[in-house]
Amino acid sequence: MDGTASKEPAATESPVFAMRFTSSPRGARLARHLTECRMAEWGYPRASDTSATVSLLVAELAANAVQHGRVPGRDFHLRLTLDVRTRLIRIEVDDASTRRPRFGSETVAGPEDESGRGLLLVAVLATRWGTLPRTPVGKTVWAEVAGDPPQAP
Repeated sequence: MDGTASKEPAATESPVFAMRFTSSPRGARLARHLTECRMAEWGYPRASDTSATVSLLVAELAANAVQHGRVPGRDFHLRLTLDVRTRLIRIEVDDASTRRPRFGSETVAGPEDESGRGLLLVAVLATRWGTLPRTPVGKTVWAEVAGDPPQAP
């Protein structure tokens, strides 16, 4: 296994899922898979729009952490938080690189390019997103999604 999950809070609190993953394609895939499982536990089945959006955002941010934020010997960290009052889901991916993601006019993907559109997807799908410096080193790329009402388990 690539890490250990954080302890679950009481049902009346905002639930949190946090885990460290190896900075590899396998780690990124596992982050997405565990996100889908956690979203289902929180009342958002895999087929729901909210779960699909959060999973896609996690996949993109984790892939970016692996491809662009990787520092040898350092893992990336994923944290999901669901605000039970507002249904706002916050995704945070930490990596060890201080290099900020490039987006918009800084990168232009051609029609035949196989990469270069990931942050465009993040900007379109997320309610809002951004980056923060991380202490002692690295950065956090975060995105927020306004979730639909969860379904009963």
